[in-house]
Amino acid sequence: MKHLAQRVASAWILGSLFFALLGPAAMAQTKGPKKKYNVLFIIADDLRTELGAYGVEGIKTPNIDGLAARSTRFDRAYANYPLCNPSRSSFLTGRYPTETKVLNSNDYFRRIDPTAVTLPQYFQKNGYVTLRSGKIFHGGIDDQVSWTEGGEPTNPNITERGNPNFKPSQPSQSDPAQAQAQTEGANIADRGSDRIIVLDGDGESHGDYKAATRAIEMMTRHKDQPFFLAVGFVKPHSPPTAPKKFFDLYDVNKIPLPVDFGTTPHALPGAPDISISPRNADLFIGRQSPPDLSREMKRAYWASTSFMDAQVGRVLEALDKNGLRDNTIVVFFGDHGYHLGEKGKWSKAYSLYDLNLRVPLLIAMPGQKATASKRVVALIDLYPTLAELCGLPKPDRQSGESIARVIKNPNADFDRPAYSYTVYGKSFGRSIETAKWHYVEWDEGGKLGNMLYALDDDPHELKNLSNDPKYAKVVGEMKKILSRLP
Repeated sequence: MKHLAQRVASAWILGSLFFALLGPAAMAQTKGPKKKYNVLFIIADDLRTELGAYGVEGIKTPNIDGLAARSTRFDRAYANYPLCNPSRSSFLTGRYPTETKVLNSNDYFRRIDPTAVTLPQYFQKNGYVTLRSGKIFHGGIDDQVSWTEGGEPTNPNITERGNPNFKPSQPSQSDPAQAQAQTEGANIADRGSDRIIVLDGDGESHGDYKAATRAIEMMTRHKDQPFFLAVGFVKPHSPPTAPKKFFDLYDVNKIPLPVDFGTTPHALPGAPDISISPRNADLFIGRQSPPDLSREMKRAYWASTSFMDAQVGRVLEALDKNGLRDNTIVVFFGDHGYHLGEKGKWSKAYSLYDLNLRVPLLIAMPGQKATASKRVVALIDLYPTLAELCGLPKPDRQSGESIARVIKNPNADFDRPAYSYTVYGKSFGRSIETAKWHYVEWDEGGKLGNMLYALDDDPHELKNLSNDPKYAKVVGEMKKILSRLP
């Protein structure tokens, strides 16, 4: 026994010397190569910063709030266009809308620029399996080559709308959430004005529930390889839709209305008339929105948001059950903001007001604690950010800038304005958001009017300062910034 113990001790000493001589590299090899981060990329449609995590009292969004408790919450994140297709084409290619040339609900960005490399396509080229469930690109305008699994061909009923030689046909859709997105989001003229839809059960029949189910199945099947999983929820896009239990969360009499509430859309005194379209595009189309009905509609929007939150919760629960939290970056955001009666407006189209451009944005790194940043960022920053966070080569042709350093330090230096654009008939508007100011010009040089708001003092944008001589210097500075942007 004595000799056996001596031999064991000698073997242990020799083994220790062997690893000491080879160094840390050999030790690392015994553990295997470090796994790549996965990306879970979750988008909600028409969602403004109406969440508990953003300090909104009364709304019930426990799952998104739970994600925020382990994320960097961006308090001033902005869409680059206040409409689904232009916004999504922009942040999924990392290019401004004026560069993609996608400025409406029907254009397919790849027809304009066949060489574009999308965010999921870039991850695919770098060894990731790319998975899509639900509405990621616009309804009916998916980009099939971007996906390893879940892609759909574009629907000519959408992309050929306006072509006099095209004969419409019934679309074939294997993704129920994408099919639902087409009927709910592809054409403003096709949507009802005051529909509120109550679903049975937990909402199993709805595309968003099915999108979550499909995402969970994809995640479970591909959990052993690096994945980029994009999950798109249609809600709270109009018509407001949820099971009854989510409506029951809210007392309609306690639903708040905004300080600048109006029963018809109109610009406030001192603001350009063009800043608010006189006709709503989503809800209360062609009719007034009195306070009692407005509370019902906002309650329905909140119920719809809570229903979407429940689907987010199902996907996040699956992430944990599959043991993927410690190796997955989770991104949650909305594609643009929305008016819920502010200045009488019940839609997003054409508005360049802050609440219509500002979006919730949460980015959770593995092992991260909750932080919040007031740095101005834009959705086109997501593409280069995720590339950097995942250790991938810097992508080409990017107009955004990585905000990875802000995720690590919410007070890190990042002084870059957020630029947004919209087309309104034959006119256009351009917006810039800086740390202190929000400035908007309508048509070249502000020919149809301009707006300047100091958001810290006037968060609801009630007083336009652009025509006040005291702010002439500020307006001049804002014009210089605009001149440097596309």
